Amino acid sequence: MEKLNEADETGCCPRFDPEPWQEKEIIFKDKLFLKDSVRSILHIPINFGSVMVKNTEKINKADALPPEPLLLSDEKSMWKSDVYIAVSKEVPDAEMVKITGTFLTKVFEGSYGSTSKWIKAMNGFIKSKGKEIKKLYFYYTTCPRCAKAYGKNYTVLLAEV
Repeated sequence: MEKLNEADETGCCPRFDPEPWQEKEIIFKDKLFLKDSVRSILHIPINFGSVMVKNTEKINKADALPPEPLLLSDEKSMWKSDVYIAVSKEVPDAEMVKITGTFLTKVFEGSYGSTSKWIKAMNGFIKSKGKEIKKLYFYYTTCPRCAKAYGKNYTVLLAEV
């Protein structure tokens, strides 16, 4: 897919606006997510696409798409990640979880190869606020194909504090 003009959309992932996520405090109170797992090799997902297709079909069938997409990833190990897909209501035949907490966010742009640098920067940001990270989630804002088309690969780190 070639790079798009500023106003164009891919029809897949919406264009991401980093401003509402840059260095913000976000509070979730029983925010509903569909939870699933992705297999990885050295943190590189190998079945992400099939997991997303399967769950998107379930979410669409249940008419549970939220007004704004949100997909969080919890990098459990080099071999597995848990993914949390925000939904507007319960989805049949899926594991549902509610997340409650206060999160500080920071937006990063660039290759996923920079993840360790992003984590280090996020740790510094959280410490500068006098807080400690309880849990760290990654919000991958677009699929790789859309990131290429938009010319930006944004990732938001959400640190539960």
